[in-house]
Amino acid sequence: MKKRMLLYFGSFDPIHNGHIALAEYALDRDLADEVALVISPQNPFKADYLQTPEMMRYEMAELATSDSRYPERIKPSVVEFVLEKPSYTIRTLDYLRENNGDDMEFSIITGSDIWERFDEWKEYERILNEYKIYVYPRKGYEVKKFADRITLLEDAPYVDISSTAIRESVERGEDISSNVSPRVADYIAKSRLWTLDSRIVRLTSLIDEGNATADLYVERGKCYYRHNEWGKAINDFKRAMSLDENHTEAQQLHDMVYEILAFRYKDIYNP
Repeated sequence: MKKRMLLYFGSFDPIHNGHIALAEYALDRDLADEVALVISPQNPFKADYLQTPEMMRYEMAELATSDSRYPERIKPSVVEFVLEKPSYTIRTLDYLRENNGDDMEFSIITGSDIWERFDEWKEYERILNEYKIYVYPRKGYEVKKFADRITLLEDAPYVDISSTAIRESVERGEDISSNVSPRVADYIAKSRLWTLDSRIVRLTSLIDEGNATADLYVERGKCYYRHNEWGKAINDFKRAMSLDENHTEAQQLHDMVYEILAFRYKDIYNP
């Protein structure tokens, strides 16, 4: 009999208690024999430079899964690290079936927020036809598309946590211990992930490597802005506009900083 492998795709940036609770639920419900958290190195719907390096995300996932109730049955997977980028689910599924299809039967679990864009996935019809798909509810996202072709997990645990919110909390210096495992929280603190300083360093490195896009300068400018480094912020927004004169966000942020300075330093700007 083939092993039933449930594939849970995601950026896991970072992995949090909600991810683990869902994987444990899937095993409790006997949806699969094992759950593989497939860490996406490059999400086609996200700008790559905004993601934490893939190996750091994998290391955090290793810590979180090893602390789960099923450490031998919930594990992170690096399969997409070795495949062609960007990461398309159908390519990963084809690779896994070609290399493990004799021993494993694959299914997919995803959130209703992700499912809302499912018809934008590469070869989505083939995924629908060839794989069992489980969808768990996310607040504000009702399952309407292809509802008759998936299994909706209405009793799945609802945990109001998002990786984006965790990253923003870290940036503000807030406590995240209730949202991630203790060892993941420790890893984030020791690695200084998502602090403004580390983000500036990373963005500067990307710019210095020759990846000086308008969006990169805007991202770094926003970091300088939150750091109250007004001059550096203005310079980056100007650089962004020089690369893309129609970059609306850069223009708006540039003007906003000037308004702040004009208000704070009237003797300089309005003699």
